[in-house]
Amino acid sequence: MNGYLLACIAVLLFSTSPALTRFAPMIGPVEIAFWRLSTGTIAVATFALAARHRIAWRRLFALEFVGYGALVAVHFGSFVASLVFTSTAHSLAITYTAPVFVALASWAVLGEPISRRAIAGILITIAGATYLTGFEPVITTRSLIGDGFAVVTAISYGFYSIAGRRARDRFPLYDYACGAYGWGAIWLLPVALWEAPGSTRGIVPMVAVAAAGFLPLGAGHTLYNAALRRIPATAANVIAVFEVVGGTLLTALIFGEIPTSTSVVGAIVLLAGILVVVLEPSPSRGTSDPSSPDPMAPPA
Repeated sequence: MNGYLLACIAVLLFSTSPALTRFAPMIGPVEIAFWRLSTGTIAVATFALAARHRIAWRRLFALEFVGYGALVAVHFGSFVASLVFTSTAHSLAITYTAPVFVALASWAVLGEPISRRAIAGILITIAGATYLTGFEPVITTRSLIGDGFAVVTAISYGFYSIAGRRARDRFPLYDYACGAYGWGAIWLLPVALWEAPGSTRGIVPMVAVAAAGFLPLGAGHTLYNAALRRIPATAANVIAVFEVVGGTLLTALIFGEIPTSTSVVGAIVLLAGILVVVLEPSPSRGTSDPSSPDPMAPPA
């Protein structure tokens, strides 16, 4: 299948995440993240089985996968928490500052230089985020907490992306996803058990949580990573940014969560800065490594 089509389908699946989370308002955010990661792990394992890919389960018990899982746990736990405390527009727009933190983490961890254009994009992004969070007609402690969780989501995704880049040529996608998601669920399990007594469950909330694990996480991320192996990473990243639009529109249609004009202006400025960073030309950006193991191919 065409890589651009795969990326578009993946973003449509990503966009369902905020709305599905809204269907489970009485379940704790960490418990939601735990079930999402658990369901996502099962989904990826099922896709691997269907593709006749044999996952090397023993390798997933390596200490580095425990670390990948910790980053995944922080990322998805804080993302769900941000959706609980603030609006979808705020949560997604701030979360998608992740490319900024990827650039900063690449500079700090991998020693990759940051160009003047990327610095300009980072400054535009900061200005957009400041406008988004600081000029709302009504600013509440709850929304600020949600915005803070969204920042943690973006930062953790930046470091998770760097870890994934290092692991890409050593582990097939299905193996890496199963290990990272599975250990992420294990990391969240103690807090999920602590939250469980205060949660109110039902058929609709639990189906929504399971769907949030299967659709945007299990299927969406798998398709997105498959797209990255077929099209330039820059193009895939630009397409992914439109989750902000899709997720905001979906929650507006289903739950009537209409973003304020301030949110719209701030998000536009913020996304413009992100696109400046994402579209930064680089010799290594926009290409996939042909030596990277193909998770879609059947085992030899």
